[in-house]
Amino acid sequence: MAQKSTDPNYKVIAENRRARFDYAIEDDLEVGIVLQGSEVKSLRENSANIAESYAAVEEGELWLVNSYIAPYDRAMFGHEERKRRKLLVSRKELSRLWNETQRKGMTLVPLVMYFNHKGMVKMKIGIAKGKKNHDKRETQAKRDWSRQKQRLLKQNG
Repeated sequence: MAQKSTDPNYKVIAENRRARFDYAIEDDLEVGIVLQGSEVKSLRENSANIAESYAAVEEGELWLVNSYIAPYDRAMFGHEERKRRKLLVSRKELSRLWNETQRKGMTLVPLVMYFNHKGMVKMKIGIAKGKKNHDKRETQAKRDWSRQKQRLLKQNG
């Protein structure tokens, strides 16, 4: 994650923590997202969920499917909570993403949604391959061992 701790505008809105457990992330990409005004205001109040969502290349465009942005109470014109939202990428990146998903069988997983240093809503999507159960157990074992190692080093040091 490209987090800038000193930047006052940078703020994480929603994070998909389970993605790194369920998928082997091979590459990630920062994309823009097309939003309505009430959606942005709702995001500023920090109410969104991207845990069950995914990205897909359909008809030459990149879409975010099944993401949740809570309704904004004071909006004159509201928005749908779970509509498909268009993601903004260059044509070159779009063709690369289509190639990865259609030919290589990869999945596009939203990792984190945030306000960047300019105050714009951005999303980091990962190009990932799904993990099998034995891969997940292996990841869990490595994580447990590294924690145990840190405890041992802390006790001895």
